[in-house]
Amino acid sequence: MCGIAGLSLHGRAVPDAALLQRLTDALAHRGPDGAGHHVAANVALAHTRLAIIDLAGGDQPLFAGPAALVGNGEVYNYRELRTENQLLCATGSDCEPPLHLFRRDGLAFAERLRGMYALAVHDRATRQVVLARDPFGIKPLYTAELPGGIAFASEPQALIGAGLVAPRLRPEARAELLQMQFTTGAETIFEGIRRVLPGETIAISEGKVLERRRRAALPEGGPVATTEAEALARFEAAFRSSVELHQRSDVPYGMFLSGGTDSAAVLAMMARLNEAPVRAFTAGFDIPGAADERERAATLARAAGARHETVMVGEADVWRHLPEIVAAMDDPAADYAIIPTWFLARRARQAVKVVLSGEGGDELLGGYGRYRAAMRPWWLGGKAPRTRGAFDRLDVLRAAPTGWRDGIAAAEAAVALPGRTRLMAAQALDVADWLPNDLLIKLDRCLMAHGAEGRTPFLDSAVAEAVFRLPDGLKVRKGAGKWLLREWLARNFPAAEPHRPKQGFTVPVGAWIGARGEQLGPLVAAQPGVMEIARPEKVVALFKAAAGKREGFAAWHLLFYALWHRRHVEGVMPEGDTFAYLAAR
Repeated sequence: MCGIAGLSLHGRAVPDAALLQRLTDALAHRGPDGAGHHVAANVALAHTRLAIIDLAGGDQPLFAGPAALVGNGEVYNYRELRTENQLLCATGSDCEPPLHLFRRDGLAFAERLRGMYALAVHDRATRQVVLARDPFGIKPLYTAELPGGIAFASEPQALIGAGLVAPRLRPEARAELLQMQFTTGAETIFEGIRRVLPGETIAISEGKVLERRRRAALPEGGPVATTEAEALARFEAAFRSSVELHQRSDVPYGMFLSGGTDSAAVLAMMARLNEAPVRAFTAGFDIPGAADERERAATLARAAGARHETVMVGEADVWRHLPEIVAAMDDPAADYAIIPTWFLARRARQAVKVVLSGEGGDELLGGYGRYRAAMRPWWLGGKAPRTRGAFDRLDVLRAAPTGWRDGIAAAEAAVALPGRTRLMAAQALDVADWLPNDLLIKLDRCLMAHGAEGRTPFLDSAVAEAVFRLPDGLKVRKGAGKWLLREWLARNFPAAEPHRPKQGFTVPVGAWIGARGEQLGPLVAAQPGVMEIARPEKVVALFKAAAGKREGFAAWHLLFYALWHRRHVEGVMPEGDTFAYLAAR
């Protein structure tokens, strides 16, 4: 896990050393264990390292012949790649096999990688820079086309902080953020900054894109007939392999544990594969009756023999740290789960350096309620996902958001491949945008803010191959999603009580905002970013009514946006608590 950045310039232009250092400094939190540069002709690469594998010999850039590589993430099957391809590696780094594969296979080098990665290779022989991102988009990578060439970095804030791009907002993406809490597609919320798409490999030369190719996260085709016994066996083999690979580390590791089926499955498999007790961390809230999962998680931990710790997230702590939590989300996702994730990461980093979590289980195995709605035809109440925005019918914004669903609609068309069922299309839609641009950004930024690495064993090519093309009835049955996973848990970890009714995990932001709405409303309403899009008196009224579910959700979006805009557009660094930060002029 690291930060990477670089430049590919036109002609004989030479990368500026001070600019390269600014990029490196902006990514220092992603790699507090070291830094390295590579400059050759009109190309520069930069790397900040969080040492996880080959602690002594894994510094980057890595070199092989005329090629140099910097990488962010982990290539979990690096040992197998070495052996199967008879690669002669000079280090034990997981990123060296991809470098040798690049020299042999060119742009196809990423096809055999199993892991989470954002890689940049400079080939002096062909004068090309090649960027590659993992198929699920677990690790971030962004580019900016400049008058003098192309720059790239692990975070948009590095490109902005280095002075390469001005923080100008795209109204279309802002509308997406307000209505859906995340943004879609290749374009970010910042003009001039693009995401390298999940699974994309890009060849750049002389500051221009020569070629793009893409590796799909999900297999094509419709459901494949199989028995429940066969499906369970295939899932068991793939999931065991994935968790085993995701535990490869030269530093201590643990996991985030909720009371749900996804993290219960990760815990059960980790407990099976480890002799020592698994380190598990669970978030709890200080509001009576909050729908957290402390009791369920503690029960699961006892059954698995895990070493369990609850991290209490109190209202006072939230107001104290919210500006820096939101500041970490430079590519914004207004997911209130950033709050417990940030606090969990802070505590976990004191004990471990790597954390496994359950992201991806719902998307691959059909867990969300919206999937069941998508399966039904419209005359039986079926509906497409995300047809209602957070601010619909609230009369808060100066103008009703338009075009905010265009990105989702484009993705819907792209994932509706021949043979896929309605359920598969809904799953693929989430894998295309919701997963990389909300859940995985949340995990990446919150953990990297504390120098910790997040790993997601459900998001693995072998797991996707094993479960995505299962018949709908092995994913959704008797009104419940993730049927196959529930059956696997019933056989392998019955303490999880997998067939009990699902209890939603809800962060009590509405209660927190409602308790301070009188104070927060005028502060949020007065922010330049909010003034531009919303009527101040309506904002004040919204915060007064934030105890209501819809009002609380919309108020949270505006509070997030106000804090985010102050840091990433106005450039004001977080100082003081939420109220002091918003009040400062």
